[in-house]
Amino acid sequence: MDSQQRNEDIVDDRANADNTVVLNGRSSNDKGGRAAKEIFEWIKALAIAVILVFVIRTFLFSPFIVEGPSMQPNFETGERLIVNKILYKVREPKHGEVVVFHVPDQGRDFIKRVIALPGETVRVEGDDVYVNDVKVEEAYIKEAIEKAHAEGKLYNTNQGMTSNFPNDKNPEATVPEGMIFAMGDHRDNSQDSRDIGFVSEKELIGRADFIFWPLNKLSFIKHG
Repeated sequence: MDSQQRNEDIVDDRANADNTVVLNGRSSNDKGGRAAKEIFEWIKALAIAVILVFVIRTFLFSPFIVEGPSMQPNFETGERLIVNKILYKVREPKHGEVVVFHVPDQGRDFIKRVIALPGETVRVEGDDVYVNDVKVEEAYIKEAIEKAHAEGKLYNTNQGMTSNFPNDKNPEATVPEGMIFAMGDHRDNSQDSRDIGFVSEKELIGRADFIFWPLNKLSFIKHG
């Protein structure tokens, strides 16, 4: 009896050992399968994120860096903005909106402010801007103009660029269909429609809507 019992114990031990090996093998495979699945999910998530960024930047919003003093005192060199690229796909620009547009002749983008729209007549005489013979109240540069006047000078002076409009370079006063008239806030140091002429709406990239850098300037942009 003892011999038979020992033999059975040995068989049972071998069976248990075999079962352990099989179970351990299954456990390793399960871990490998889970790891592969996790990696696949990460790759899929990253691919979706890249596609979303591409779609958002191409069709909806895009970052823009301000370069130069032409929009002072409201925008400074180095500030980073979010440009709404879809807005002008659904509606026309409005007076006073800050827009970013492409200038094909120069191969670069400008940031300026919408002053006049298609069919409107515009003229600039010193610090006064008239649209359809009505003076435009420009709250966004009111303090800058008043400061210049207090110092006994014009805010809009000529420093190598055309200050008034119409002028010899651009004599047409009525904004053509499909165009806008745009100017920089820093009137005496801005290359804009007074110099480059009317801006085609086809070249509008979008409206500047948000300042996200530097952090102390974090804010939505006021238009008009």
